[in-house]
Amino acid sequence: MALAVLLLVSCSDGQGADVQVVDGVSAGETEAVDGGDAAAPPDASIVDRLKRNADQFNYSIGRRGGTLTIATISEPLTFNLAISNDSSSSDVLGYVFEGLTETSWLTDLVEPALAESWEHSDDGLTWTFHLRRDVEWHDGEPFTAHDVDFTFNRIIYNDEIPASSRPTFEFRHMDDDGAWQESRMSVAVVDDHTVAFTLPVPFAPFLRSLGTAIYPRHILEKHVDDGTFIDTWGIDTDPAEIVGTGPFTIGSYRPGERVVMARSSNYWLTDDEGNRLPYLDSVVHIIVEDLDAELASFLAGESDVHGVLGEEYAELEPLQDEHNFTIHRRGPGFGTTFLAFNMNPGQSPDTGESFVAGPKLDWFTNVQFRQAVAHSVDKDAIIDGVQHGLGYPQWSSISPAAGDFHNPDVRTYPYDLDKANEILDSLGWTDTDGDNVREDSNGNEIEFTLVTNTGNTVRQEATQIIYEGMEAIGLKVDYTAIEFGELVGQLTSTYDWEAVVIGLSGGSDPYSGIGTWHSSGDLHLWHPNQSEPATGWEADIDELYVLGSQELDHATRVAHYRKAQEIAAENVPLIYTSLAERLTATRNVFGNSIPTLYALWDIRHLYRTDH
Repeated sequence: MALAVLLLVSCSDGQGADVQVVDGVSAGETEAVDGGDAAAPPDASIVDRLKRNADQFNYSIGRRGGTLTIATISEPLTFNLAISNDSSSSDVLGYVFEGLTETSWLTDLVEPALAESWEHSDDGLTWTFHLRRDVEWHDGEPFTAHDVDFTFNRIIYNDEIPASSRPTFEFRHMDDDGAWQESRMSVAVVDDHTVAFTLPVPFAPFLRSLGTAIYPRHILEKHVDDGTFIDTWGIDTDPAEIVGTGPFTIGSYRPGERVVMARSSNYWLTDDEGNRLPYLDSVVHIIVEDLDAELASFLAGESDVHGVLGEEYAELEPLQDEHNFTIHRRGPGFGTTFLAFNMNPGQSPDTGESFVAGPKLDWFTNVQFRQAVAHSVDKDAIIDGVQHGLGYPQWSSISPAAGDFHNPDVRTYPYDLDKANEILDSLGWTDTDGDNVREDSNGNEIEFTLVTNTGNTVRQEATQIIYEGMEAIGLKVDYTAIEFGELVGQLTSTYDWEAVVIGLSGGSDPYSGIGTWHSSGDLHLWHPNQSEPATGWEADIDELYVLGSQELDHATRVAHYRKAQEIAAENVPLIYTSLAERLTATRNVFGNSIPTLYALWDIRHLYRTDH
């Protein structure tokens, strides 16, 4: 898969099933810690065990046939992966599309995929990729360098298309006058099976980033030409029309019921005996109403893998032998849950009205207000009451799962209502009429709406605790939960929201967060798509993320990203809650599966032993 691009997630953050080849992490299982302290370092013995699993693993020749079934609350919002910003869509489409490279689920190292080899110039700016000659699109058309050229030059770099991967391939650099510039790489066809990339500056995660999906020119070019691409491959498209090179196709989709991924008969990868992969005939995603229904499906034997919630662990742990499954514990995940306030000063082009009413914008952009609210978030209550002790307080924007990229020494905001009240009092925002609601210095009641998404009971329970904390310090909060697709639209399109509790996915390289942390990013949620940084601290983070991407020395990269985390923690545009323990239950009926630091299996090699 690609260098992970952060995506909005609807499910229980950090507890996904890791059923595909996924970007890795570099932290193992840790002990729970008290709220107010940074997460403890990974337990070395756990890390060693998971690394040893990877070192000793060898693929077996598997059996053809059978199905992997997963129950999920996530439902795709589009079949057009190029413009998708949600993990619900990418989770499905990740089976269908591939990149030139992929990241090993065993080692987290970049490996060949659609490209079988590559070389680069001494300065690291020119890269030449040699493509596999045995790859076909699902409809039988040959995959060539022209598809790569089309993907980058006609889709990703097309300003008329809101390509979600574009921020990864827009390279920021400082010119001779000390001003920041933004340049794109050139992508040129050398011959039908060779592509040359020329970068404007060095880019440390370049190979990992080329896991981004490649799309079929012979199908999509006409839609780019006539301006209909963003309306192409919508969720109502016949699944047979969605053509990639991946190990599965979309066999069928019944909204609200299931997505069936069907084995591709012409997939290019084979096992050591020449048998064409994947082994499984299908992967079925059963769409259920909520997380309780996910668990019920697993216990009833209707699904094969389950992301275990903290509250479920005590119930499930003693049932492992009876129900023939194993729970794998792998430490804190990448997925984050946080509270954010809308700081977008823009206006709706349709109505001319401000996205955020004047007084509210003043509150939300006040860093002391955000710091006060941060002190009102009871992380211990979330970890103990919602995650049942199987969680870790999050203070930094980068998870301990990212290894040395994680900064454990950022500013923290322990739960302290007295401190929160003290900060708000110092602003002159007090309750002057005795109704338990503060007014700002102009006499406006501090009142706003708070939303999260339905279906995710863990997130809704965490949001309830956040809501109660804000009410306890004199803020009047109108809390409601709405459908995930509607919420994504508010955050990425209409910008019609005030406060939100939501989650983002993540990856092993901090640059995966460029779309969130660079001020120009689509997922810079509190004020997206800025033409230039609105604040000095945002400009500083912009610079550090850019420098971190260009620096080839690992220790220096670490220093850049650690400094960015310090600045983010000081200004708290995202008020983090807790990181969930990665707990995954899987049936003991699968071959070529083992828990590692990064995943449980490569879906292409997975097979059923009971088939």
